[in-house]
Amino acid sequence: MATVDFASSQATIELFDRYVIPNYRRYPLVLVRGEGSYIWDSEGKKYLDFFPGWGCNLLGHCPPRVVQAVQEQVATLIHVPNTWYMEPQGRWAQMLSERSFGGQAFFCNSGTEANEAAIKLARLQTPKERYKIITFTGGFHGRTLGALTATAQPKYHEGLGPLMAGFVYAPYGDLEAAAKLVDRETCAIMIEPVQGEGGIILPPDGFLQGLRKLADESNCLLIFDEVQSGCGRTGEWFAYQHFGVTPDIMTLAKAVCGGIAGGALLTTPEIAPGLRPGMHAATFGGNPIAARAGIAFLESIEQDDLLAHSRQLSDLFRSRLTTLKAESDLVREVRILGLMIGIELSIDGTQIVQRCMDRNLLVNCTHGTVIRLLPAMNISEAQVHDGCDILADVIKSAEV
Repeated sequence: MATVDFASSQATIELFDRYVIPNYRRYPLVLVRGEGSYIWDSEGKKYLDFFPGWGCNLLGHCPPRVVQAVQEQVATLIHVPNTWYMEPQGRWAQMLSERSFGGQAFFCNSGTEANEAAIKLARLQTPKERYKIITFTGGFHGRTLGALTATAQPKYHEGLGPLMAGFVYAPYGDLEAAAKLVDRETCAIMIEPVQGEGGIILPPDGFLQGLRKLADESNCLLIFDEVQSGCGRTGEWFAYQHFGVTPDIMTLAKAVCGGIAGGALLTTPEIAPGLRPGMHAATFGGNPIAARAGIAFLESIEQDDLLAHSRQLSDLFRSRLTTLKAESDLVREVRILGLMIGIELSIDGTQIVQRCMDRNLLVNCTHGTVIRLLPAMNISEAQVHDGCDILADVIKSAEV
């Protein structure tokens, strides 16, 4: 690899301070290069990344097949509007359809866009008087106004009212409460089958099955937000496949393009015509670069047998973290489905994130006390052990 001269961290931070709106809380690291589950800062310090790309880099940093596909596409055709056909977009849609429930795809650029499309489709597909959507506390669906209103967390609503009408909230896991909210104006039930930002919260037994039955009996649509749980993250292509419950609409993003920006909505051929011409669009949705990256991402998982590998890694994480729980009173609960991993602590988790960073391990804290790990599905067992050793040392030392 050719040597590249990078600006110092301080110079880059000063550049941001002057020209970039400070709407993110940033760590004082300037990241410049990544390979697999490792990433380097501008001073050459190497980190083991257990949270690559906020869950977008499910194949780690710069996966070779995705890199090659993007390089080839950039040199051939960068962008054309969706008023023309593009073979890569059609092929990508086919691959997602064949690995899910055989539906049709709408492409966009992010998870919040995919969820906005799902909200519009649910309303367009049902009679005009049916506009309400039931969502669940602790869920997270995005930051555009519709998806934000669907997010039943008041902290994200502060200062943004009045919010979009038509959303009602039920406690996650409470089927009876959800049933009481259904009325003649309800058009859909929208839920993350596994809550990600909410702390890796798994559905109680029978809950998703009960929602499917409730939707069917009420003639409502069932929408699964798999922006974080989809595309192999859980050891199956999609989380719904663990539970034997098929949604009417499913939304995807984050990992769907192997780190390139992209999002998708999948729905059945019967429902799909609701997004009729003129009712919804995304200028860059399904663009040639994203489509080629999405194809390469799916092909990489299959060619490297990564679904099976991720299930093995999940068992390894479970073993290591269950042992940690037995050894540390600070660990209240460990929640795992595939490579969605939540470690519930009895203390503020932000200090754990910082101490891990000081030890060259990158992790995330969500909801104040949950250490969230979304590692790459091609991470090695040795890297899992290395990271878990650091995490265990940090958590145990916090007890002192």
